[in-house]
Amino acid sequence: MAIDEKKCEGCAHKSTCQTAQDPMDVKLTCNLSKIKRKIGVLSGKGGVGKTTVATNLAAELAKRGFKVGLLDADLHGPNVAKMLGAEGQRLFADSESKTIKPFIFPSLPNLKVVSMAFLLENPDQPVIWRGPLKHQAIKQFLAEIDWGELDFLIVDLPPGTGDEALSVAQLVKPMDGFVIVTTPQEVSLLDTRKSISFAKMMNVPVIGIVENMSGLICPHCGKEIEIFKKGGGENAAKELGVPFLGRIPIEPAVVEAGDKGTPIVISHPESKSTQSFKKITDEILEKLGK
Repeated sequence: MAIDEKKCEGCAHKSTCQTAQDPMDVKLTCNLSKIKRKIGVLSGKGGVGKTTVATNLAAELAKRGFKVGLLDADLHGPNVAKMLGAEGQRLFADSESKTIKPFIFPSLPNLKVVSMAFLLENPDQPVIWRGPLKHQAIKQFLAEIDWGELDFLIVDLPPGTGDEALSVAQLVKPMDGFVIVTTPQEVSLLDTRKSISFAKMMNVPVIGIVENMSGLICPHCGKEIEIFKKGGGENAAKELGVPFLGRIPIEPAVVEAGDKGTPIVISHPESKSTQSFKKITDEILEKLGK
């Protein structure tokens, strides 16, 4: 296979590229070499607010001036587009560079987004794929998208430890770690332990646990009500020997912001949830030595 020397200029893995047998592997290696930090956002079960955490983490990093990519790897339930107000957007191929251009978030031009939702004819269309097709799609998202130079790539994974999480752990190397999202109740924490075991089996560090839905902030009096208890995520982190990154309360503004397509860190900068996301981002940057 012939290697395009010009395109490989400056690639940190040029020697690896030149020995690769699959053209897609060349693109993958070159693309990943331009991304400084790669973080997967994972949860053991659905409904814990994983996509909310991923989109707000990406938006908060972009607000701070970092160049950020957000990959929605939840192929069956791609909700990132909805939460960023990007429904109906499409990915376009650049014939000159032979790459696919990501969606650029309007209010944060340093935030690039890719989602399966951008490829579906309508939002009600299901993706009915087995494992090999999903692996290939994720590989194409990583290799053929023109991500460019990034400080961070945030990968929003579907719940559980199945095909997509396995593909990302195998394809994205080196991966800086997983941020694991949970809620305080025991049923969610049982699956969180499985996520941590999965990370260890894949030799991917656990950056830490985020406890979401940690108390309801009453919109009338501002007091906190412990609907799903509180502190379960922190206790699990201590028990399992992984960092605890912080807790995010249930706040009506979070739901409103997600439905309107603007992350709460942008729409409500003074909210308690935004302050939580800022602290969690600080913790992640500290853990990664940024």
